[in-house]
Amino acid sequence: MGRSCFPRCGFARIIAWLQLVLGILVIVVSISSLFRFYSAGFFVHNEDICRHFYGPKDVYQGFDINDRIAEVLTTIENLHKKLEMNLQQMEKSKTRLEYKNYLEVEVLRPVYSAYTALKQLRLPKIGNGTVKEESLIDTFTTEEIRKYIAPKENRIGKINFYGTEKIYNTIGHACVLMKKELEEYMDYDIGSYCKDDWNLAQKLMVNGCDPLPQRRCLTRASKVYQKPYPINESLWKLPDDRNVRWGNYQCRNFGCLSGKNPKRGYTKCIGCFEMEKEKLKWVTNTSLQVDFLIRDVLAIKPGQIRIGLDYGVGTGTFAARMRELNVTIVSTALNLGAPFNEIIALRGLIPLYATLNQRLPFFDNTMDLIHTTGFLDGWIDLLLMDFIIFDWDRVLRPGGLLWIDRFFCNKKDMEDYTYMFQQLRYKKHKWVIAPKSQHQVYLSAVLEKPPRAI
Repeated sequence: MGRSCFPRCGFARIIAWLQLVLGILVIVVSISSLFRFYSAGFFVHNEDICRHFYGPKDVYQGFDINDRIAEVLTTIENLHKKLEMNLQQMEKSKTRLEYKNYLEVEVLRPVYSAYTALKQLRLPKIGNGTVKEESLIDTFTTEEIRKYIAPKENRIGKINFYGTEKIYNTIGHACVLMKKELEEYMDYDIGSYCKDDWNLAQKLMVNGCDPLPQRRCLTRASKVYQKPYPINESLWKLPDDRNVRWGNYQCRNFGCLSGKNPKRGYTKCIGCFEMEKEKLKWVTNTSLQVDFLIRDVLAIKPGQIRIGLDYGVGTGTFAARMRELNVTIVSTALNLGAPFNEIIALRGLIPLYATLNQRLPFFDNTMDLIHTTGFLDGWIDLLLMDFIIFDWDRVLRPGGLLWIDRFFCNKKDMEDYTYMFQQLRYKKHKWVIAPKSQHQVYLSAVLEKPPRAI
């Protein structure tokens, strides 16, 4: 019994070994085939895959895809122009308004989106086709954010004029904390119209997601934009209401922004949209000792104040008055419930859309004057204020003036805040503390930055 089993058991073992060897061969052949497919580019987006097997002459023989794309682009562009002409004609006819809206939403926008999508196909490849994953990139899933954050290597493979091998786009560190809002902001069709979401962008900025990523979509503007007033009129005249997109404001025109309207939508610089009142600021005497006149401040450095920064909340009136005296002022502005940036620009002045969070975009020792009013009050954290004041000092030139205009806080906090202003050891030209209310006080001062021969 035991002898008869031996041949059969030996045969079974031989079969088992043959199966094992054949299995290993199958695995080796499979891996080899997969490697060849991978090398050819089947598992990556490789445009040369067909040439790898067929050769360049066999691929699209007699057919140039770029020429075909060019033909389609030309056709769509001509159609787009024709549709736009029809839209302009329809705007003149009120009875056709319904058809105009349909044409714009259902026809013109899809045609333009298709046009821009086709143009994207003709764009050159960005980089070498391989994106090195950075730790910050892994935080986001939206493709457009990942493309923005990824370092961009120089196409020539050399050091660029910045002295770097690649460019890193920047975003604020708090963008990670506002991932949902940022991904909503970056969700758009490339080359098409952006959403009307400047208020979302500002929310991100003031919460520390600043700088924001750049976007590859077309910003919206008023459809009935009118040419601005000449500069001799625009400084002291409210702009045309049609030049502002009012969709994200509580008001729908400049008249609604009057300080007398309790539903105006903003709380800072009440009345600063009333030009007759604005004309009186910094040029007429008031009963308050803390109100300095422009002519008195400029007299401290006659002929030496040429450029400066107005760091506050307003409609550009300080810059307008200084412009009349041939001094160029850049005005910081946030649209906190009202179109502050728009009105400053429409008055013919320069708005700087900036938050407290960011470093001033000016080089060291360049400004003749920094004027601040209505923005930094007793609510501000002392450490934050310290960083801001030292950044002012960075951009202010030696001999430049720091004009603190009606800063106010609680009486008990004034000592802390005065120390913040005095720690830089500026020369005091003016220094006035006056009561604002029973528990609050004003501080106004004009200080001169000393030379530092270090």
